Amino acid sequence: MMESEKAFPGPQRPGEDAIEEHSLSTDPNAERKLVRKLDFYIIPVVMLLYLLSFLDRVNIGNARLYGLEEDLNLTGDRFQIVTSILFVPYLLSEVPSNLLLKKLRPSRWISFIATSWGIIATLTGVTQNYAGMIVCRLALGLVEGGLFPGLTVYLTLFYTKRELALRIGYLFVSSALAGAFGGLLAYGIGHMDGVAGQRAWRWIFILEGLPTVVLGVATWFLLPDEPATAYFLNDKEKEMMEVRRMRQGQSKSAEQFHWADFRACIKDWKVWTFCIGLFGVDTMLYGYSTFLPTIIKGLGRWTTAEVQALTIPCYALGAISYLAVARLSDHQQMRGLYTVIFGCISVIGYGILIADASSGVHYFGCFMVGLGLYVVVGLPLAWLPSNCPRYGKRTTATGFQLTFGNCAGVMAPFLYKTIEAPRYVRGHAVTLSMVGFATIVYAFMWFWLARVNRRRKAGAEDYKIENLTEEEVDRLGDESPHFTYTI
Repeated sequence: MMESEKAFPGPQRPGEDAIEEHSLSTDPNAERKLVRKLDFYIIPVVMLLYLLSFLDRVNIGNARLYGLEEDLNLTGDRFQIVTSILFVPYLLSEVPSNLLLKKLRPSRWISFIATSWGIIATLTGVTQNYAGMIVCRLALGLVEGGLFPGLTVYLTLFYTKRELALRIGYLFVSSALAGAFGGLLAYGIGHMDGVAGQRAWRWIFILEGLPTVVLGVATWFLLPDEPATAYFLNDKEKEMMEVRRMRQGQSKSAEQFHWADFRACIKDWKVWTFCIGLFGVDTMLYGYSTFLPTIIKGLGRWTTAEVQALTIPCYALGAISYLAVARLSDHQQMRGLYTVIFGCISVIGYGILIADASSGVHYFGCFMVGLGLYVVVGLPLAWLPSNCPRYGKRTTATGFQLTFGNCAGVMAPFLYKTIEAPRYVRGHAVTLSMVGFATIVYAFMWFWLARVNRRRKAGAEDYKIENLTEEEVDRLGDESPHFTYTI
C-alpha cells in the first residue's frame, strides 16, 4: 500500500531526542499493517460523512423531478437561487471552522457539524414556501461548510503525504456514490408520493436526512482526535505514528497552530494560485453534480427512472478513474501531471456536449466529463496540504482553497437556466473555459514547484538558512531549502 519514506534531510528537531535519528525507519510490513488499521477505523466514517453531506446538498436536483418547483412556486430563477444560496454561508464558515477544529477536538466538532446539518436537511422536507426553503438552505450551508475542509485536515493528522491523495480520493468516491445512488434512492422514495399525505420530494429530504443525524451522534465516539489518543492503536503503533510524523520533517511545534503560520499562509501566492485553480474546476463539479439528471433528461424522451439510471455509469466511471489515478499519484508522488491530463479530458467532454451532434454523442460527452472530473478536482486537494508541513498553514490553506473553490457553487446554478434547456450551450461553454483556465494554472504550478525543487537540490537556496537556529529553520516550513515540494 505504501513504501518507506526517506528521512527528512534537515537537522533533528529540538525536543525530539527521545527517538534517535537511526530509528526514523520502520518495519515496512508493520507500517503497512498500521495503515490498514487506520483505513479500517477512520476511512469508513469519513466516507459516510461526506457521502451523506454531498447527498443532502445536491438531492435538491432529484427532488426537482418530483414536484418541488410546483409545490413551492419556484418560478423563474428561484430554483437557481435556492440551489446557489447555500454556498454563501458555506463559504464564510470554512476557514473559521478549520481554525476551531483542534481547539474544540475534531471528534466533537465534526460530530456537531454532522448532527446539525442532518436535522436541518430533514426539516427541509417540511418547508411550505420559497422563503422557508431559503432559510433551510442558508442554515444547511452554515453548519455544513466546515465538514470537507475539516475532514481534509483531519486526514493529514494520520496519513503521510505519500498516502493522502488516495484517502482524499475515498471522499470523492463518496460524492460519486452519492450522485449515482442518490438518483436510485430518490426514484425508490418517489413511489412514496402521497404517503401520509406528503409529496415524494418531501420524503426525499426527510429520509435522506435522518441517517445523517444518527451518524453525527456516532461520530462523537468513532473518530479519534489524534494518533496519541486513538483508542484502536496500541503503544507500539502510537510510537510508529510519531516516527512517521518525524520522518516527514514535522516537529511537535509544527503540528500545533501558530498565528505566524496563519500569516504566512495569507502572504503565500502559491496558496492563492491553488485557490483560483479550484474555483475553475469546482464550476464543473457543482454544475455537473446538480444538473446531470437535467442534462440527460434533455437528451431524449426518458422517464424519470431512466434518467436516474443513466447518471450512474457517469459517476461510476469518475469514481473508478480517480481511485486508480490517486493510487498511482501517491506511489509516484506526482500530482501536477495527472491533474493536467484529466483536466484536458474534461475540456474535451464539454466540447462534445457543445457540438451539434446526436444524443448518443452528447451522452458520451457526459462520460468524458465524468472521467476527468474527480481527478482534476481531487488531486489538488491533496497537492496543496502535502506542501504545507506546518499545521497552522496547512489548515488555513485548505480552508481558503475550499472557500474559493466553493464560490463556484454560487455561480454554477445560474449557468444552467431553465430557458436554455435542453442544450445548455452557454453553461457548457463557460464551464469548458473555467476548467481549461484551471488546467493552465495547475500546469504552471507543476512547472514552478519542479523548478524550485531543482534549485534547492543544487543548493541555490541554502542562503535562506544561514545563521538560523534549528528552531528558526523549522518555522520556515515549506520555505526551508530542506523541504522538497510534491509536484
